[in-house]
Amino acid sequence: MHRLDANPYLLLTLTALFWSGNMVMGRGIRADVPPIALAFWRWMIALALLAPLALPHLGSQWRRLRASWPTIIVLGLLGVGGYNTFAYLALQHTTATSATLLNSFIPIATIAFGFLFYGKRLSRAEALGVAVSLLGVATIVSRGSLDTLLGLTLNTGDLWMLAAVTVWGLYTVGLQKRPEGIDPMLMLAAFTVVGLLALTPAYAWELSTGRHINLNLASVGGILYTGIFPGFLGYVFYNAGVAAVGPARGSLFIHLMPVFATILAAIFLDERPQWYHFAGIALVFAGIFLTTRRPAA
Repeated sequence: MHRLDANPYLLLTLTALFWSGNMVMGRGIRADVPPIALAFWRWMIALALLAPLALPHLGSQWRRLRASWPTIIVLGLLGVGGYNTFAYLALQHTTATSATLLNSFIPIATIAFGFLFYGKRLSRAEALGVAVSLLGVATIVSRGSLDTLLGLTLNTGDLWMLAAVTVWGLYTVGLQKRPEGIDPMLMLAAFTVVGLLALTPAYAWELSTGRHINLNLASVGGILYTGIFPGFLGYVFYNAGVAAVGPARGSLFIHLMPVFATILAAIFLDERPQWYHFAGIALVFAGIFLTTRRPAA
């Protein structure tokens, strides 16, 4: 895992791939798996995978972890308890297209919070890169039609997705305040425990309303996927990537999600890409290049 720290852009790219599948999966199994149940069991699986990597560090780093409890609680509530739960709630009511479009505003939210809390500004090249990449996302989700883009309206699910975007922007910026000297696996496990503690009463309430998981191959496979790839590997990779390149650049890779969603749909759903897919993908990669390239000396 430490070897991958030298390739933060690879980590962030893989994260976008895993999270693209998460959006598709969350929408696909919504009839069999209620949203809070999906979030709860996703993180239970992720915690089980984290435990063998985190527990060896607990004894030596417990004091530092305990001393940083306010930061651990806030980041755990935002990144684990909040974002995915809100996203799964959104996918109960809105289309994957609308959710993907709104999710692509995460870099904008991250930049805004970075300026608000830390006074961080983007260079002209970085600002141009964000704008070009966002234009690419809009091209894909609007199918190259301005009328389609303007015709998108907000519903209950879209409002949940906006809440998820806000929470994730705060989490990404908040990672700069993560405590020093704590192993990344132990820290992520601590975030996960906090998130699960917050999700437990919400899950109990959901069960009390009569909403249960319909166990079948699709639902079990979907839950396992969300726990292993978007939950465990996605957060490990994202946290390491953001630590290496900063929140503004790191969050920009969220714009790759519509790109991967297009590719996944072509592979698994036999949906042929159209011209606007290729145009949008080109713009996304151009924007990422502008934002991540090193300025000439």
